Amino acid sequence: MDILTSPNNEKVKLVAKLLSSPKERKYSGKYVVEGMRMVEEIPDNLLGEMYFTQDYYDKKVVNNEKLLRLVNIAAAKNKCYIVTEPVLRRITDTETPQGILATVMIKEKTVDDLLGDGTENPLILIIERLQDPGNMGTIIRSAEGAGVTGILVSYDSVDIYSPKVIRSTMGSIFRKNVAVTYDLFGDINRLRSNGIVIYGMHLSGSSMYETDLTGPVAFLIGNEGRGLTENISAAADKLIRIPMKGSLESLNAASSATVISYEAMRQRENRVSIDIAEMF
Repeated sequence: MDILTSPNNEKVKLVAKLLSSPKERKYSGKYVVEGMRMVEEIPDNLLGEMYFTQDYYDKKVVNNEKLLRLVNIAAAKNKCYIVTEPVLRRITDTETPQGILATVMIKEKTVDDLLGDGTENPLILIIERLQDPGNMGTIIRSAEGAGVTGILVSYDSVDIYSPKVIRSTMGSIFRKNVAVTYDLFGDINRLRSNGIVIYGMHLSGSSMYETDLTGPVAFLIGNEGRGLTENISAAADKLIRIPMKGSLESLNAASSATVISYEAMRQRENRVSIDIAEMF
């Protein structure tokens, strides 16, 4: 393994650019993940380069079967590097770096990937103009827990491969189909033409508890402060809302996406239970 000692090394400068620049991530076709938990979950076929300090290797990597396997994969391609502390500080986005990071190859998805995974009963989130990286990461993470089958994100949202988004997903980014679209309106119509009912989350909508969410559905989630644009709201088959108590009008985007996804999961599981009970 090569040892990188200079923060001005070209490889080091590239990783630093990947952390700070969406354009560089798109141009290079890769992004950065940090920390043992995230690195462990990188799919073998998407692993780029690995970087870690000698101390981290001696204390953590040698005793971790998952990390050792990834190190061997990267080393076989001459893409494994030991870095000094000054270099580590240049290529990390966290205040207290753990001592390990890696680049991951971007495997771009499209709406066809959301439709073509063989899922008989799609449950899709459609995100428009979301700007907060923590919200985006939380949506991707909670989507996995709620059984969401795919996420469609408008191009003018926060970059889904930014360090803060990636960190907030806690590894779900590797397991969920997330597609970025430059034609949100067209892709909404494409989903509809494939039998998916489009619901817009809107304050003027009907209660989600009065809506049957057991079939193929997609939920439109808008910007944190302004919600959905008028054009995209109009593209929905129906507007629905999360009922509120007290003086609240709405939840933030991540909370709304989580609540509606879990309500869909609840209805679907109840429907399955009822169908099974009726068989006996």
